[in-house]
Amino acid sequence: MVMTPASSPRTQPYVGRFAPSPSGPLHFGSLIAALGSFLQARSQAGRWLVRIEDIDPPREMVGASELILRTLEAHGLYWDGEVMFQSQRHGRYDEIIERLYRAGDLYWCRCTRREIMAAGGFYGGHCRSLGLPPEECAARLRQHRPVYHFDDALQGRIAVPAELAEEDFIVRRRDGLYAYNLAVVVDDMDSGITEIVRGADLLEPTVRQIALYQTLGATVPDWVHLPLAVLADGNKLSKQNHAPALALDEVRPALWQALAFLGQRPPAELMACTIEEMIGWGIAHWRLDRVPRQQKLALETK
Repeated sequence: MVMTPASSPRTQPYVGRFAPSPSGPLHFGSLIAALGSFLQARSQAGRWLVRIEDIDPPREMVGASELILRTLEAHGLYWDGEVMFQSQRHGRYDEIIERLYRAGDLYWCRCTRREIMAAGGFYGGHCRSLGLPPEECAARLRQHRPVYHFDDALQGRIAVPAELAEEDFIVRRRDGLYAYNLAVVVDDMDSGITEIVRGADLLEPTVRQIALYQTLGATVPDWVHLPLAVLADGNKLSKQNHAPALALDEVRPALWQALAFLGQRPPAELMACTIEEMIGWGIAHWRLDRVPRQQKLALETK
């Protein structure tokens, strides 16, 4: 049984990131993740990187990448270095897949989603020993190092069902598109990310990503999963739920409300300040222990 140890203090400089997918414009829920990761990095004099996760073309919106970057700048969230685009990193992903295959940590699987759902919803390793060729198959990680729990700096210890931890998961789909769990680990590993700050909807996939880090012999980053902004019906504020795009002409209300959502107690007079002053206040007063753990109702940003 493989489990992650409790986090220990790191000696290397802090590097964080924000990694949106260009399936639509940023909304208030996106701002929570962007602002939280930005303030966590800047409050520690760290670097903050931006990556566009454009590995699923059928779900992407034309022009969304440029709009996302303009929206971040409008809200005073300026990144370090060049923006990384996953669409430019296919060669690197293929390199890792080949490495995993040669090490015996990957195999080809032809099972369909319908077959897996009919068998109970978790993949049982049917193709593990069949020695199938890659044509018309998905690539699955052979799960040697299952992770059953991990420690999150905000959420505490997170445990997952054994079926999820032990499942051989897909790293490249049958249609040739790279899986999120592969791309995000390779990108964060190559970027030297020391702590990942993102929404709590990604808690469960974290154990699979930790397992892949360990399989690749890479240092596992620290984790902070922020509360989700939800609608009155309990559904996450998201592009799929038609969340309104962040306005670019008047950003202070949304920025103030995002600080409040994250539990930072911004004073009312901060609304009269410039964007740069609001961001400066956020960096100077950022306290992770004030951030609520649970999801909250999205605040009105209009």
